[in-house]
Amino acid sequence: MLANHARLIDYLAQAEAWVTAAELADKLGVTTRSVRSYVTAVKSSALPLEVIESSTSGYRLNRDNYAEFLKGASNREAERPRDRQYHLVRRLGDAPEGTDIHALADSFFVSESTIEADLRKIKAAVEESGLTLARRGPLVILSGTEPNLRRLLSKMFRHEESQGFLELESIQREFESSDLRSFKTSLLELLDSHGYFVNEYGINHVLLHVAIAADRTLPRDSETTEAEPAAALSTAPVHSTDAAAFSDDLAELITSHFGANLREDDLNEIELLLTTRVITRAASPDSPADVDLEELTTRVRRTVKHVGEEYLIDLDDDDFIMRLSLHVRNLILRAQDLSYSRNPMTRSIKTTYPMIYELAVFIAAEVQRDEGITIHDDEISYIALHVGSHLERQAKREVRLTAALVCPNYHDLHVILRERIEAVLGDELQLRIVITRTDVDLAELSTDLVLTTIDLRSFADNVVLIQPFLTETDVDAIRRTISRVRRLRRRRELTDELLRFFDPALFLRNFTAPSEEAMIAALGHRMIEAGVIDHGYITGAIERERMSSTAFTDTLAVPHAMTMNAHRTAISIVINETPMPWGENKVNVIALIAFSAAGRTTFQTVFDQFVTVFSDRDYVQQLVKKAVDFPTFIDELVRGIES
Repeated sequence: MLANHARLIDYLAQAEAWVTAAELADKLGVTTRSVRSYVTAVKSSALPLEVIESSTSGYRLNRDNYAEFLKGASNREAERPRDRQYHLVRRLGDAPEGTDIHALADSFFVSESTIEADLRKIKAAVEESGLTLARRGPLVILSGTEPNLRRLLSKMFRHEESQGFLELESIQREFESSDLRSFKTSLLELLDSHGYFVNEYGINHVLLHVAIAADRTLPRDSETTEAEPAAALSTAPVHSTDAAAFSDDLAELITSHFGANLREDDLNEIELLLTTRVITRAASPDSPADVDLEELTTRVRRTVKHVGEEYLIDLDDDDFIMRLSLHVRNLILRAQDLSYSRNPMTRSIKTTYPMIYELAVFIAAEVQRDEGITIHDDEISYIALHVGSHLERQAKREVRLTAALVCPNYHDLHVILRERIEAVLGDELQLRIVITRTDVDLAELSTDLVLTTIDLRSFADNVVLIQPFLTETDVDAIRRTISRVRRLRRRRELTDELLRFFDPALFLRNFTAPSEEAMIAALGHRMIEAGVIDHGYITGAIERERMSSTAFTDTLAVPHAMTMNAHRTAISIVINETPMPWGENKVNVIALIAFSAAGRTTFQTVFDQFVTVFSDRDYVQQLVKKAVDFPTFIDELVRGIES
């Protein structure tokens, strides 16, 4: 399957509804005619299955048929160049004495020039993995240590299966030596029995490594190949008594499922993968000594303090800091091994929770600087999961709307009703006032909601008429009102805060730049001329961009620095009819946001809601068409906020 065909399917797989040819063309950077030809080609290759459905609404993926198509595809020789290159490395790894290039071309049903091109493409990855690729006449020879070869195969396979989770079924199809699903169940039971907490996102990565190790340890049908001695692993776990027992149990489990007796260095590497990617255990005297946890916790606590100073968000909690420190310890080990954990939720976290992702970027930047490592987007997203779960727990404890209960006095009816409301909605509402009279002046009530058992003849959005004995219908009505009140409050805050940060002099339409950094510099210089920032802010915004792309949606990029040192808070915005490349996206709207120290309190509201407003692709397309000048831009922005 060609690269553009694969990108087409990847995009359709992410879409919830029908996708128009124009949207696909925009995403792929081609014409709608090309999109139609891609769809036709994919359909032809999948016959008799219909993997892409067509209608007047556009295209969508038939997920059931596509899954069936993929199962069948596993029985065919690799079609995509990326797949063929992976199988090429496997073939070369099985023949340390070398493989004839003519035989390779024949086995893959391609020309020798195609194999030559594939060899050129994999050469960099081979060398990065500590292997060498050489030619001796017609022979192609791949040499190096067995562990390095396995790491390369694992990396190439994970890249091949790059969409979403690394699926267990895809590994099973490739390595048929055992039932991986039953092995995974047994492995999880083993980890649980030893008191480990499992990260489900990373477990399949370890299963892939185990499958490769077992596959290359088992003797071949037609040859017996002795692998080169593996290099010693400097990061091998330090075994306590309990760790040694776990090692023995793990070795026995692998032997029973795969029939392969792995060497000690193989088992050490699998344990390292488990401890740095999949499992977490509270610190103890028996914890691995590869990273000084106490010293690391001190540095993490300092970083958390900086987050509070810069963003006015309180993360200073001992449990949170310990959990984050354990995670950062594993992250450091992964970075030292140049083998990072993938997170299939990276895209959705970045788009749906931009502020949480931004806090994670800030933390990752300090860890990266302190430890001298590189931290990628997937690893940043794991930090975001830690931050988000902590903030969610805080929100449940602290951010509750207030309510008044109006229930005329009749024995203890109001007491029973209050207890029932607090039991069901206590996490969302705080009942501050209970009124047992019928003569109620709503103007005197200062709560967010009013719950009443009598009709107050009020049409206010925050008044909910409920029954004296709370019903499920009442609970649903209250929750809908809570949601509506919160939404209206956010809109008011966004409208009040956001609109005052725009300036006609900082509005541009159809303004182009050759790159992301060039656009940041161009907008930054306009802000300097307006007295908003100095040159240091531009440098900071470019550094932030290099850390992780600020394209938070398919259509919007929000470049900014991680320090709030602007002279005043302002937004310079560009609206372009033709999208420009930004990271992995193509965006129509670029908003360089500069916050001053005085603007810290508004950063979270403005940043989160700004991204939310521009996450609706249809709205952005309308904005691009209608916002021909600054006044019409403001009109369309307000419409988007209030819709």
